[in-house]
Amino acid sequence: MSDAFHDSSGRAIRSLAGLNDLPEADRVAAYRSLLPDAVFSRFGIDPAHPVDAEGRLLFVVKAVPGTGSVEIEFRHRADARDTVIYVHLADTPNNQIIVLLFVVNDPDSPRFDVDRNWRGERTKFGTLSRNIEAEQAALQAGLAPGQVRRGLRLSRTLLGFFETFISRLGHEMFFLEPLAYHTAILFERYGCAYSQGHKKMTWVHQAFQPGGELFTRLDGSTPFRMPGADKTVRGRSWAIQDGILGEPFTDVHMYKHVGKDAGVQTFPEAVW
Repeated sequence: MSDAFHDSSGRAIRSLAGLNDLPEADRVAAYRSLLPDAVFSRFGIDPAHPVDAEGRLLFVVKAVPGTGSVEIEFRHRADARDTVIYVHLADTPNNQIIVLLFVVNDPDSPRFDVDRNWRGERTKFGTLSRNIEAEQAALQAGLAPGQVRRGLRLSRTLLGFFETFISRLGHEMFFLEPLAYHTAILFERYGCAYSQGHKKMTWVHQAFQPGGELFTRLDGSTPFRMPGADKTVRGRSWAIQDGILGEPFTDVHMYKHVGKDAGVQTFPEAVW
């Protein structure tokens, strides 16, 4: 490919490990291509030099040479508590690339401390512990589980840039790890399919139908299990976060072919 990433000898780079071994400036430039200029301009930041007035970096790449993992952080202010965009990518053992975590925050929106419990300890998206009061407030504000702020509606745009990035590495597909039910449905909308968990997602949809196993558990026993939650993606996801499955939401893995829509819908005509 003419626009492929290359090392100093001119050989095409096909992995994050290869990018991480580049000189720092080249490495940062490669990962910078994941974000459109409009993301920086939206906050009055020069896309070519994403620093604040004091010269502090607003776009940070955490990629150690010799490793196949990278964390990318963009903040609108250096002292901002939350990133605007956070992406964690890794090489897989079979030479593919996986998106381990992908977060977009509107820094000007209200914050809900669902990421910390009452002791100030990390909840790890509610898997280690929960901040029920913050979760209730987030639910009422229209957020989904794990969200500390509303998003910027940039995910579809960012996906296009990511597909270009993947293509430049010589790949035709990549993998994703949805950490919650609503994330899996969102990835479906973006054209992803399941490498594992399709039957589970189909069962969840069927179990939320009137008379189904999960439908009957929407008994109002908690704010996250109110009758009617079955009708929306967000409602179902909060119920699952609340333990309605009887087990954590795990063992769901997805993939995306560059430029192709898999057409998968486990929740047909879903309302968010």
